[in-house]
Amino acid sequence: MVKKSLMYINMCLVFWCISCQQEKKEKVEAASFNVSSPLVKDTLINKDYVAQIRSINHIELRSQERGYIQSIFVDEGQFVQKGQLLFKIQPNLYQADVNSAKAEAKYAEIEYQNTKNLSDKDIVAPQEMAMAKARYDKAKAELASTNTHLGFTEIRAPFSGIVGRLHVRKGSLVDEGELITELSDNSRMWVYFNVPEAEYLNQMDSQKGKEPLHVKLRMANGKEFSQEGLVEVIESDFNNETGNIEYRATFPNPQGLLRYGQTGNIVITSPYANALMIPQKATFEVLEKKYVYVVDKNNIAKAREIKVAAELPHIYVVASGLNKEDRIVLEGLRKIQNNQKIKVKYLKPQQVMSDLDLYSE
Repeated sequence: MVKKSLMYINMCLVFWCISCQQEKKEKVEAASFNVSSPLVKDTLINKDYVAQIRSINHIELRSQERGYIQSIFVDEGQFVQKGQLLFKIQPNLYQADVNSAKAEAKYAEIEYQNTKNLSDKDIVAPQEMAMAKARYDKAKAELASTNTHLGFTEIRAPFSGIVGRLHVRKGSLVDEGELITELSDNSRMWVYFNVPEAEYLNQMDSQKGKEPLHVKLRMANGKEFSQEGLVEVIESDFNNETGNIEYRATFPNPQGLLRYGQTGNIVITSPYANALMIPQKATFEVLEKKYVYVVDKNNIAKAREIKVAAELPHIYVVASGLNKEDRIVLEGLRKIQNNQKIKVKYLKPQQVMSDLDLYSE
């Protein structure tokens, strides 16, 4: 009797579990999900490229003579004008050489004039006159050379710009060719960035017969630089290892905000015709690949991989994997299993996109 009672209880439990599972399954199947299709629309796509910022003229100032730094007339970060005196190397030795050369030149000049006077009277031979003239020319050349060396003791700015770090101090002994500082002309900036071959070809096709490519610069703090740049130079060769080609954009820098060595991102805005756009929330990732649930005519949800061409706020532009007629699940993706039949409510793409905050960051 006890056995029959236990068997009866077990059977009741089994039927109750089956009933619960069926009820749960029915609830899952009864769940309704919003679906929509990709919105097909012409749009503008922003593409970012990592960039390096350089001055249009950035040079190293080095000593042309050996000696002690006698005076420093500038400070680091100071703006200087072309021709302004920056440093002076102790000129005593070179000044002495100049004085000696002046004396030699004066002596040679007197000798030359005397010989010339005698030559005019046919007292000396023409060869002696020629030798006196040669000695005078040599003395003048030596004087010019010593004056040049003396001039090298004064280091002046070859162009207007900003002084870099000072590598010497007053009293420092510098050798010929030793680095003293750097000078940067930041009135305009050159910004270098690399572009993949496929994008280069697309840009050249769209720019054919038009003005140079206009670009923008996003600085390291995320803000956009106020001036627009022009791509004026494209490197001649592609890098065989990376498949990229280097561009150089020129930006005006009237406020001097940009400095040599900064980094940022070049932003190129390109038109994208008939773009397939879907909400980002309609996708999920598996092993760094993006998927959506596509619902067929029998309302079976199947996972499908997609490729993203570009990313906008809250929106993906799809490069491949979807057609404009496909229906995709918009939300509740974690509640769906692959090949599961679901109930759907279709929303128009325009309505779905209008509900997204397109302009938030």
